Amino acid sequence: MPTPEQYKSGALYVRSTDGPVKWVAGDEYTIKVNSKETNGSLGFVHATVPPGNGPVAHLHESHDEAFYLLEGELEFLDGESTFVASAGDFVFVPRGVRHRFKNISDREARMAFFFTPGGPEHFFLDFGDDPLPGHSPRLWKPEDFTPEMIAATQEAGDIILPE
Repeated sequence: MPTPEQYKSGALYVRSTDGPVKWVAGDEYTIKVNSKETNGSLGFVHATVPPGNGPVAHLHESHDEAFYLLEGELEFLDGESTFVASAGDFVFVPRGVRHRFKNISDREARMAFFFTPGGPEHFFLDFGDDPLPGHSPRLWKPEDFTPEMIAATQEAGDIILPE
């Protein structure tokens, strides 16, 4: 016999048009849900990655990261080797693995990715650029990383590891 507890409400519903949009490392990220909204369980992001763009190589000491390609192709760094993922492909990067993605094609790529537990998506919210109508996201250079940004990545257990 079902109990009243089994009928409680609690789903988190995010419409396709909802979520703050930030420009991060030359990409456009829509943060669909963050760890504060999921009791720490996960952070979920929709990304549009223009040709040539993507973040620098890094690793997460305390978070796993997973990617699902919706459109286009992205080259992924896995430790010291690379592979190309295409629409419909799934990539799981366990914590402690050096990785990055880069759009090496001539057309935009789209994907959804998430962190478990959530948390790293707050870097995008705190340090991402607000979109400017009529402009495109700018690719970040090493000098764009302020001491506050570096401190935030270190505090979160993220380490930037150059290629």
